Amino acid sequence: TNNFDPENKIGEGGFGPVYKGILSDGAVIAVKQLSSKSKQGNREFINEIGMISALQHPNLVKLYGCCIEGNQLLLVYEYMENNSLARALFGKPEQKLNLDWRTRMKICVGIARGLAYLHEESRLKIVHRDIKATNVLLDKHLNAKISDFGLAKLDEEENTHISTRIAGTMLVL
Repeated sequence: TNNFDPENKIGEGGFGPVYKGILSDGAVIAVKQLSSKSKQGNREFINEIGMISALQHPNLVKLYGCCIEGNQLLLVYEYMENNSLARALFGKPEQKLNLDWRTRMKICVGIARGLAYLHEESRLKIVHRDIKATNVLLDKHLNAKISDFGLAKLDEEENTHISTRIAGTMLVL
């Protein structure tokens, strides 16, 4: 991140900025920094660590690790070269991607596979509760990966299609 240089900022996550970083071995990563303004941030941060560390699927963003030191809370993810689906579809002209119908279908199927895994196939049954274009990331091959599990809820009662309260982004709901 080069000490969280603003030039390395690649987006704004559910509870703080996201920066591009490079590890000592040259691997490119994304680092989500918890916003100090966030009141629910610590709880959601711990929730996201727990959720993602238990999940492995090609259509879910990979969590490499975390850092909790003092009031500094960080999540380290795999880097997604094509940023978010929102930027690809609705970003500034220089950020938009020209996605043909076959690629759009591939992205939709990837999202569906990720959700099917969360709802039905994983050992934990999880309702994401905030699926939207900004929470779908695209890798260098335009494969869709679901991100931002800060609002995710474990479904203890096997009711994978029911949520006990409204959460997420109201325009999507």
